[in-house]
Amino acid sequence: MITSLALRRFFSTPKGLLIIILVILAALAAPKEGLRLVTPGLAGAIAAAGLMDLLILRLKRDVWEFPDGAILTGLFVAMVLSPHEAWYIAACTSAVAILAKHVFRTRSANIFNPAAIGIVATFYIFDTGQSWWGALPEITPLALLVLFATGLFIADRVNKMPLVLVFLGIYFLLFTLTTFVSDPEILAEIYRAPDLHAVLFFAFFILTDPPTSPVKYPDQIICGIIVAVASYAFFEVVGAAYYLLAGVLVGNVWEAWRRWSSSRRRVTEREGSAAEQFVRRLHNTG
Repeated sequence: MITSLALRRFFSTPKGLLIIILVILAALAAPKEGLRLVTPGLAGAIAAAGLMDLLILRLKRDVWEFPDGAILTGLFVAMVLSPHEAWYIAACTSAVAILAKHVFRTRSANIFNPAAIGIVATFYIFDTGQSWWGALPEITPLALLVLFATGLFIADRVNKMPLVLVFLGIYFLLFTLTTFVSDPEILAEIYRAPDLHAVLFFAFFILTDPPTSPVKYPDQIICGIIVAVASYAFFEVVGAAYYLLAGVLVGNVWEAWRRWSSSRRRVTEREGSAAEQFVRRLHNTG
């Protein structure tokens, strides 16, 4: 039985706080988008993600676990996809996201941000549109302050502020430099809704996903640069609507490689230390 104390503890964790923030943002954005329009996709995405994660966790661990991460994935999927998409498209995207989370993983964590890989994968199946309506692009400009304040709060809570700042700095720098050799309208677009809202939502809430982003500040700086450059490159070369999500997937691959390299290095160091101790014992015995 879930007690009020357990609920308070959960909603004080980063996952719990992020669920609260996303629900608040969705509640603010939904009336403008149209409740009848956003509700089916939102409900379908959350239900599909939660049910699939619940069943997979049951099969893997033989216990029932609350699928908090899956609820976040469903919220992200629904709030990024256009509300004009059919509800089953949001549900299928969430299901693909959860399946990818459990398939592509190391011993300690999943490799890819689930929502990002789900949306990118199903783009080629359903040709989905992405409006990022959950980033509040269609309501009063003051909503940008809400997005910025909640984003700063969660980025600070998960200790990923360097990652966010470096990404945003390099991202805007690259697009600004581009205006000197191409159409300056590009710069105007990225500073206007919905592009500005989308990149802030992405940087604060998706890029900072703890299982798929670095912990140490130097690694966060490198990752922020990689994701910014990759996002910019996908925008310029491919021109796909998912360029931000493609960028974070590139960052996820780098982070997974970095963790694997660090793990191998520690194993090698331990083996070397053990060998040295063995040689010393033989020497002392002789």
